[in-house]
Amino acid sequence: MARIVSAERVVEYSLEFKIRVVKLTLGLDVRAKDIADILGLHPIMIYRWRQEYKAGKFEEKPTRRISMTKETADNDKELSKDKEIAKLKKALADAQKENNFLKKWEGYLKEQSQKNSRS
Repeated sequence: MARIVSAERVVEYSLEFKIRVVKLTLGLDVRAKDIADILGLHPIMIYRWRQEYKAGKFEEKPTRRISMTKETADNDKELSKDKEIAKLKKALADAQKENNFLKKWEGYLKEQSQKNSRS
């Protein structure tokens, strides 16, 4: 059984788009590879769509894939803002730690300088 092992997005093409591509490849005397190159798809994807079309499997099914709609884009913006805020908070914390370290280091150097000047 397949499972999702990556956090990357998977683009899901609409059923209408798949059917149009399949009909285009079946109706014209052109290789599926050429159409795949023109549309920016992988040829294997078109071959798989052809098989599914011939088997009658093109029907709406629930999926875990990400739909590239405006609603999803808005959610992604919110998620990316949350990620950016978290990233900025982490950068701020790191800068504060570095600043504190440098202050302590400056105090240590002053202390060493005073000890050396007394000797």
